[in-house]
Amino acid sequence: MYKDRSLGIMGSGGSSRSDLLTGATDRKRINEALDKHLKKTLPKGSNPSTSTAKSHLPDQSETEDSEEGSDVSGSEEGGGDDDDTSWISWFCNLRGNEFFCEVDEDYVQDDFNLCGLSGQVPYYDYALDLILDVESSNSEMFTEEQNELVESAAEMLYGLIHVRYILTTKGMVAMLEKYKNYDFGRCPRVFCCGQSCLPVGQSDIPRSSTVKIYCPKCEDVYYPRSKYQGNIDGAYFGTTFPHLFLMAYGNLKPQKATQSYVPKIFGFKVHSKQ
Repeated sequence: MYKDRSLGIMGSGGSSRSDLLTGATDRKRINEALDKHLKKTLPKGSNPSTSTAKSHLPDQSETEDSEEGSDVSGSEEGGGDDDDTSWISWFCNLRGNEFFCEVDEDYVQDDFNLCGLSGQVPYYDYALDLILDVESSNSEMFTEEQNELVESAAEMLYGLIHVRYILTTKGMVAMLEKYKNYDFGRCPRVFCCGQSCLPVGQSDIPRSSTVKIYCPKCEDVYYPRSKYQGNIDGAYFGTTFPHLFLMAYGNLKPQKATQSYVPKIFGFKVHSKQ
């Protein structure tokens, strides 16, 4: 594949995948590299397309004869039984990616579910192969910069697939378990008494805003407590999910909070000026 999880970039001696995606600093560096590359290669105001992006990567037909089998599975640590870990499982277990659920590979392999994404994600085919752990014949020819771009594109593609998947029955079941386990965090508002929250985006357009958490009790949004989760794109969860989720699981929707804080001075309520 484009990068071995335990040995780093194949054929380039670069850093490992964990060094590229773990943490806000590396995530920002990869996105900046992607933005910089797209600005150089795409006309002003145009959306990245598969054909434009792939033209800068080695042609698979040129390297088909030199294909060598490589183990693309494995975990962030590498070795042992972790070699069987899929890219999806590995990605969802990265620090900061706790909000993501694991999308079924069958869902990813269905072209109908990916309709329209090829025009939004650069290096689409390479990114999809990486997500599905499909071996690439030209991985050894990729430079470190190209590997970074494919990695970033794979993260973006998975996020855009994820926002669709969590609106399906299976996706909601996966998110339900996380909701019950408080994986999305608790409402920081005192009078919500630690109510479990749900992830939400303020926009469905990628790179518009970061993910927030929605409290179904006070019906307000807050920043995630973790700085790593606070760097995740809100479009990977969308504006619809928490509200559709609470409609599907109406028994989980708490009563709206009625109690609010009353400011006082020496025991007397402070009246605001009209």
